[in-house]
Amino acid sequence: MSAPLSDARIAALALIVPDYAAGLEFYVHRLGFRLIEDVDQGRKRWITVAPPGGGPVLVLARADTEEQRAAIGRQGAGRVWLFLETGDFARDHAALLAAGAIFEDAPRAEPYGTVAVWRDPFGNRWDLLERR
Repeated sequence: MSAPLSDARIAALALIVPDYAAGLEFYVHRLGFRLIEDVDQGRKRWITVAPPGGGPVLVLARADTEEQRAAIGRQGAGRVWLFLETGDFARDHAALLAAGAIFEDAPRAEPYGTVAVWRDPFGNRWDLLERR
């Protein structure tokens, strides 16, 4: 018997942003994420972006309701919930700082690698991680 979901994968995560322009400005124009799709659907757009190294895409989802606006930057309920893995921590730490990311702590060595917590302009908490 084959395992359930034998070829399934996580392909995308929705990231709530205040508006499409702000999301594109930070992720594509400042960080250099690739714009994968930008499809106008009338009332909304289907926008997906991905870091240069690949992985699941982020769906930039515009907040349309008060509940969604309240969730901007709080999707992880105060925890780090997005992880950006790199092969060159120092280079990407400097690039994130130059792009306006806010680091909450200094880089530190953990058993699994070098890591530092940063926030995007919307308040989402990320780890920048270079594995050992």
